[in-house]
Amino acid sequence: MSKKSKTIIVAVKGVILYQGRILLVKRAAADSAGAGSWECAGGKIEFGESLEAALEREILEETGLAVTTERILYAVTLLTDPARQVVIITYLCRAARGEIRLSEEHTDYRWCTVSEMNALLPPQIIADFQEHGIFELEGLLL
Repeated sequence: MSKKSKTIIVAVKGVILYQGRILLVKRAAADSAGAGSWECAGGKIEFGESLEAALEREILEETGLAVTTERILYAVTLLTDPARQVVIITYLCRAARGEIRLSEEHTDYRWCTVSEMNALLPPQIIADFQEHGIFELEGLLL
């Protein structure tokens, strides 16, 4: 396999806090990657965008929320197939309101406590949250 046939994608995700809960969104059933799974809002950066601008744009597009981006929480990388690697940079964000307007990329949303996140999130995201102290964020409801 030649180097030219391999791709690296950079994506940003937001752990969005509002009134002690974190927003999770459910991917649409027709989604080619992770259909029907719960995740944090976010997506791929576009050429020339800063990481924070990409994240704020993606969150606004997916949820209708304007957020304040605070800091990087952690970064991970994974191979989605032998020729595609994804780098995900996860930020702490805060929302001033909780009303959500979903795009067609997602079919549901929930503002979750730690126990609710543990019931909904895929095992790898739970492991990442545990490893990087997300469940211990100040003000987060258990």
